[in-house]
Amino acid sequence: MTTTPDTLRVFSFGGGVQSVACLVLATQGRIDFDRFLFANVGEDSEDPATITYFRQHAAPFAAAHGITIEELHRTRRDGSTETLYGRLTREGSRSIGIPVRMANGAPGRRSCTGDFKIKVVGKRLKQLGASASNPALVGVGISVDEIQRANTRRSEPYEQMTYPLLDLGLRRTDCHRIIHAAGLPVPPKSACYFCPFRRPEAWREMRRTTPDLFAKSCQLETLLNERRTMLGKDPVYLTRYGKPLDQAIPDGWDTLPFDEWDETGLCDSGRCFT
Repeated sequence: MTTTPDTLRVFSFGGGVQSVACLVLATQGRIDFDRFLFANVGEDSEDPATITYFRQHAAPFAAAHGITIEELHRTRRDGSTETLYGRLTREGSRSIGIPVRMANGAPGRRSCTGDFKIKVVGKRLKQLGASASNPALVGVGISVDEIQRANTRRSEPYEQMTYPLLDLGLRRTDCHRIIHAAGLPVPPKSACYFCPFRRPEAWREMRRTTPDLFAKSCQLETLLNERRTMLGKDPVYLTRYGKPLDQAIPDGWDTLPFDEWDETGLCDSGRCFT
C-alpha cells in the first residue's frame, strides 16, 4: 500500500505489552500513528486489570502526549452495548463464540475476535473515512518473537495491516524496556478473563489472586455445558485437560501437568494478547 499524507493511520490497541510499547514509540515519533483504538469487549468480559491499566495509565499517557486514544464498544442496532459475556450467557443462546476446548483438547470455532474486536474497530475506521478506495493503514502490535501471528487473516477492503514492531526488529523484552523507560508500569497480558487460550499458569494465578474471577469462569463453563447437555452435545472446557476448570486447575501449589502450551499463535491477527 502506498501511503500519502492523507492516509488514515490508526493503531489497533489491545491493551497489553506490545500495544503500550507502540503507544510509547508513537509519542517519541519512532512510529507514525496519532490515533489508537481500543475495542473493549465488555466490562464483564475483559480482564479488569486491562481496563484499569487502560484508564489509569494508557489513556492519560496518550492525552499528555497529544495522541488520540478511543475506547470502543460493540453496539446493537438500538444503540445498546453488547458484551461478549452477555452474548455467551444470553438466555436461549445456542452458539459459543469463544475457542472452548473440545473433548480432544482442540479449540472450537470462534467469532469473539471478529465480532468484538475486528468489526468494532472496522466500524470506527469507516466512520473516520476509510473505504476500499481509501483504505486505512492499521498498526498491530506483534513483536519479532511472535512473528507467526502476523498475516493470519486477510485485510478487509477498507484497511491494510502493518506491524511496526516487526519493522523495527523489536521483541517482547524490548517492549518491556521501552515501557519502563517511559516511566509506565508494564501492563498485564490482555485477554478476556475466561479466554480458553489462557495458559494453565495464568489460570493458577487467577485462582490464587482473583478467586472471584476464577469462580465466574467456572460458572460460565458450567452454564455452557448445561446448555450443551440439553442439546445432546458433548461437553466443552476452558482448558485442554478435558475436565471442568476447577478440577483442571487444582487449588494450592500442586504441580500442573506438563503441557506444550502456546497461546501466541492462536488469536486472529494480533487483536488479542497484545
